[in-house]
Amino acid sequence: MTSLKFDIDNDESNAGPPRHRSKLSKTLFIGAIIVFVFIAVGLGFWAFNTHNEHSVCNTKECRDTASVVLSKINPQINPCDNFYEFTCGTYIDKMIIPEDKTNINTFTDIVDKVQEQLKNIITAEPPESTPKHFRQPNMLYRACMNTTRIESLGSIPITIIANTMGGWPLIVGDKWDEDNWTWQDQIKKFHTGGFNMDYIIEFSIDVDLQNTTKLMMTLDVSDLFLSREYLVKGFNETLVSAYYDYMVDIAVLFGAKKDEAKKQLLQSLEFEIALANISWPIEKRHNLTELYNLRTPQQLQAAYPYVDWVNYMNALLPEGLSVQDDEIINLIEPPFFDQLCKLLAKTPNRVIANYLMWRIHEFSLSYLSEEFHTRKDKYYMTVDGHQEPKARWKECVDVVSESLGISVASMYVPKHFDENSKSSVLEMVTNIRNVFNEILDEVNWMDDKTRLEAKNKLHKMATYIGYPDELLDNEKLTKYYEKLEIDPDNYLKSNLALNIFNTNYIFNKLRLPVNKTDWVDHAQSTDVNAFYSLEGNNIQFPAGILQGDFYNSNRPNYMNFGAIGYFIGHEVSHGFDVEGRQFDEEGNMRDWWQSAAKKAYLQKAQCITEQYGNYTEPETGLKLNGFNTQSENIADNVGIKMAYRAYQRWVEKHGTEQRLPGLDYTPQQMFWISVGQTWCNKDRKEDLDLLITTDGHSPSEFRVLGPLSNSNEFSKDFQCPEDSSMNPVHKCEVW
Repeated sequence: MTSLKFDIDNDESNAGPPRHRSKLSKTLFIGAIIVFVFIAVGLGFWAFNTHNEHSVCNTKECRDTASVVLSKINPQINPCDNFYEFTCGTYIDKMIIPEDKTNINTFTDIVDKVQEQLKNIITAEPPESTPKHFRQPNMLYRACMNTTRIESLGSIPITIIANTMGGWPLIVGDKWDEDNWTWQDQIKKFHTGGFNMDYIIEFSIDVDLQNTTKLMMTLDVSDLFLSREYLVKGFNETLVSAYYDYMVDIAVLFGAKKDEAKKQLLQSLEFEIALANISWPIEKRHNLTELYNLRTPQQLQAAYPYVDWVNYMNALLPEGLSVQDDEIINLIEPPFFDQLCKLLAKTPNRVIANYLMWRIHEFSLSYLSEEFHTRKDKYYMTVDGHQEPKARWKECVDVVSESLGISVASMYVPKHFDENSKSSVLEMVTNIRNVFNEILDEVNWMDDKTRLEAKNKLHKMATYIGYPDELLDNEKLTKYYEKLEIDPDNYLKSNLALNIFNTNYIFNKLRLPVNKTDWVDHAQSTDVNAFYSLEGNNIQFPAGILQGDFYNSNRPNYMNFGAIGYFIGHEVSHGFDVEGRQFDEEGNMRDWWQSAAKKAYLQKAQCITEQYGNYTEPETGLKLNGFNTQSENIADNVGIKMAYRAYQRWVEKHGTEQRLPGLDYTPQQMFWISVGQTWCNKDRKEDLDLLITTDGHSPSEFRVLGPLSNSNEFSKDFQCPEDSSMNPVHKCEVW
């Protein structure tokens, strides 16, 4: 310091009047101090970061995290050759899928943990003085576990109900009254009894996609038992043949003669195949504007006179509601309704009745005695490949947590949710959304008007983390469940009551304005999943997913950003994927894109479609459907990009994090390893076939290989040579 001051004071270039020279010297001296301080701080920050980069975290959480990573990774694989094999190779080789599961992965690990926690909650019998909504989960669980009672009843519960509805023609034979039977009357009876009413035509109450402040009636294609993609292949498809055998065997168990069952149910299956053939394939339903076709009751009646539409819909609405003369109804697939007329006209009533009665009898199997339950298990083993039935207690816990999800969540959250994670994850959401805002500024193919609309949508996107506060409000829970009654001595009856309760709850909202912040819509807090709502323009991260390998506030943040951070980016970007981009900031279906921007976007999306469409899953030999998985693949690609950049911003603010013990990888590399290990998965071949054929998500392997091979940041962090497997010259990028 002294020498620095001395040199300045004696600098000949500063010669002049003493007073001037003294003032200048003082200024330079202060400036020198400031420069020195900045240099010292900078060197200190550099030293701190350098120390952290090479130092190791030895906390229990870090050791546990390292142990999990090491148990999955295969260091013998070059990350630039196949990053999925590198991050998950040992896991795939060593893990054994439990006999009662179709796959095993990070999700199933947490689901199993939550299931055990829920078991302890549900099995505890609360005193009679406890509010009803806290007692009902235990009541339903007891009904499910009372196998002695269920065995004593055999098939009686469904047989009695079926007979009051006219009977199953295949079983009752000549006693069946064909002359006075219509499929519409049969569906009405199903609805009154608590059964599904969507076996020929789906009738529902949904948000008006172009005005999401109100609800509307919707008519859609029927709910098929087996996916359309299999049924259209006919008996050349193994699953169709297995389905037919299942139909026949169940009918025989209920008392039908096998020869008659084979003959009559073949005709019913052919009717269902015909329903599949007149409905649209999955890919044709991605353009949501084609699914929005408004009709008045008069227009419906004129176009499709084979149904008395007002009478039919009125019978399915709760008491006090009816179709109005000026009602606007959304007809999802008009061509289906055109062709349905011809199909119904040429199909005998007995064939249709056998099909409908088969459907409600199949539904009941889970609530009947062991011989029925076992045959159902056998069929689903053929479909998805699991080797043995789920333990009864697991089945019952799942039924209760799905049927009484809000009640169960209200007891789960206080016991098992870390409140501190709520604010931490919300901060991650804010940081990741800020990154997407930056990306919107950067994309050169988007004009300013479209960009402004996109930013407005991003800004108005709501976030729900963990659980809604109302979930812990006993008064609200009491009101919500006040009309539901559970009979602990009658399992089937209780589930039918639940169906009626849930349908009435939704249908009774028809004339009410839509409340997009309704706590009930995001109260399923035990779900190990995350969601984006098109019409609500919101993202949801339930308490169930904010734990385990997905999120832990006590481990390094590169692991959290690579897991839950990636999910956050994925869900945020769904607002701007192929379907999400069709909706505006209010959740209304509106084309807010300028034509040039839309064209550029679709071209970039096509690159993703072709990339994934060229992947072949090695175990099944099936090619991926790049079109059906397009939206999810786009969300994966940009979701990872957003999470990585948000983590880099975090490091700039907080400094470089320590490494994990036993893992010689940088924090940036660990981010990518966290991404990869999020999808470590072992599947049965049958389950993979189902996923590729019917699901909108790509198999886990390609949810890693696809996005990371498109990432320049990944290739830089792992120094992958150009044109290596994980660093191809040609990359796809939408955002």
